[in-house]
Amino acid sequence: MNESAYFAYLMTGLIFVVAMLYSSVGHGGASGYLAMLSLFGVAATTARPTALILNLFVSAIAATQYIRKGFFSFRLFAGFAVASVPLAFIGGMLRLPFGAYRAVLGVVLLVAAIRLATDLREPENFCWPNLAVSVIIGAAIGFVSGLVGVGGGIFLTPILLFMKWADAKTAAGVSALFIFVNSLAALVGMPISADAVSQESISWLAAALLGGLIGSRLGAGFLRTLTLRRLLAAVLVVAAAKLFFV
Repeated sequence: MNESAYFAYLMTGLIFVVAMLYSSVGHGGASGYLAMLSLFGVAATTARPTALILNLFVSAIAATQYIRKGFFSFRLFAGFAVASVPLAFIGGMLRLPFGAYRAVLGVVLLVAAIRLATDLREPENFCWPNLAVSVIIGAAIGFVSGLVGVGGGIFLTPILLFMKWADAKTAAGVSALFIFVNSLAALVGMPISADAVSQESISWLAAALLGGLIGSRLGAGFLRTLTLRRLLAAVLVVAAAKLFFV
């Protein structure tokens, strides 16, 4: 087996695992895909659109599963999405210098690692966020998401739980659709050349779809995958360290 074939098979397996674990908490997995692609030295011009495309499909599956089971609030979603979508579009249009992109992506991967490794507790009492606060938070998350190539769920879910705006499963459902619309907006705004997306993307997409279906069904049901998520978090930390120091 030549090196390129080995890379393709290995990435397909890793993407399946990433999609399954991320979708179990209502996420699309873009930060995980970016971490894997970064570890294998894939250029940002390929990694960003590839991660967003995979993110788009996995988050759609996760959103469908959580919404079908009633874990969703349109009012909560709309408050954050109304500003995040146009800002994700603007962020997608921009291209950071290589060094700045690595630094920002490294921070995003560390945030993602913390989110995956933390078993966030259910808030006991809930309240509605102020609309202006939701808009500001959504705008900030949307812009960073489009700039880096993620959907923003790694930022939104902890905020929803820490601020006692949603329980864990509703936060997952809201975040899943939030990720979908931001990923779509960033892709629309992003200049993508014909060779920007890897030739292996079709097999990666199939793996992401299967992983997303399994993970979201388990996550919206009963399974907790904290141990596996912590293993993935360790990989994200390694990828972030590579970006910062190599």
